[in-house]
Amino acid sequence: MVVLGDRAERTFLVTDQRIEQFATASDDHNPVHLVDDLAAATRFRGRVAHGMLTGAFISAVIGTDLPGAGTIYLSQTLTFCAPVRPGDAVRVVVVVTDLSGPRAGLSTEAFVGDRCVVTGSAMVIVP
Repeated sequence: MVVLGDRAERTFLVTDQRIEQFATASDDHNPVHLVDDLAAATRFRGRVAHGMLTGAFISAVIGTDLPGAGTIYLSQTLTFCAPVRPGDAVRVVVVVTDLSGPRAGLSTEAFVGDRCVVTGSAMVIVP
């Protein structure tokens, strides 16, 4: 049973393999994610992970940990606050902020160290 204030946290390592697999799965082959020389010439001065890879980490926590298996996404907002780079450890924090019948509102945040890289909210149907 999900209750107001429940919290789940998990850390994901951003590897070259994960970035390449996400590029293949999403068909997003933007060189800023994949090509060192080209990415070095961008405002990021190097490669960055796909923003939606971090979004997928949030989805993993929601679908696996809180509320968990059987959860159905209704909506998700994401605000990208800082880049995520290969080698970063991304810590995802999900907190139940609202309960209304079978629906739950969730706060969703991701951090690299103490720096927030993504913030947002989700609405889900609780199993």
